[in-house]
Amino acid sequence: MYGWLLLPQDSHLISKQQTCFGQVLFVVPLLHLLLLHIKTIMGTDVVVDDVVLPSEVTLSKPLPLLGHGVTEIEIHFLQIKHTAIGVYMEPQVVTHLQKWKGKTGKELAEDDEFFEAVAAAPVETELRVVVIKEIKASQYGTQLESAVRDRLAAVDKYEEEEEIALEKVVEFFPAKYLKKGSFFTFKIPPAGPAEITITSDEKEESKMTVENKNVVEMIKKWYLGGTRGVSPSTILCLANTLSAELSK
Repeated sequence: MYGWLLLPQDSHLISKQQTCFGQVLFVVPLLHLLLLHIKTIMGTDVVVDDVVLPSEVTLSKPLPLLGHGVTEIEIHFLQIKHTAIGVYMEPQVVTHLQKWKGKTGKELAEDDEFFEAVAAAPVETELRVVVIKEIKASQYGTQLESAVRDRLAAVDKYEEEEEIALEKVVEFFPAKYLKKGSFFTFKIPPAGPAEITITSDEKEESKMTVENKNVVEMIKKWYLGGTRGVSPSTILCLANTLSAELSK
């Protein structure tokens, strides 16, 4: 997967840039600009198939966008972009990752121990999942349930309390279709309960609190799970960003 930069209007342009997808040599004919699916705008905001991931969100404090990517589904043998993902975290996360200083983004993306440390770091985090292809919210809830349950069972943490908490999460996602641009957020503090919200037509429609720490942990790891994460492009992007931050 490659990142694309929206460049000035010259007939052919060459630019070597460090992006979430690594250092890439871009050769961009003007006629191809309309075909770009992922581009950087205004320096930091990211657009994925006309879906905008803002450069920053604010919970108790401003959180920058450290990683982004997509999930895909296969329809009639074609890979279709399903959702866009934005990972917002306190930049201080790198203070918990000094063991990996000097590693490249590619090396970090393949290191599950590194992403265990990222997920465990006591920093404020927001995971934003934006709809690209219209989906039924309840279908997303079912996917989330399966992924979280399997992760809990694998480490022998799937007890009655986790089952009840996970059922409530699944019930939170309504049996209605969400249009392109609608999004879910998982707001995860360093300690205490997490919050899930659903926003459609630019209005926050509903939210719920998840108090079970094991369920919260595995929701986080579904997106930040290294080689087992739901979106390899997001993992690589985040790895490249953190590698660059660790090198400072």
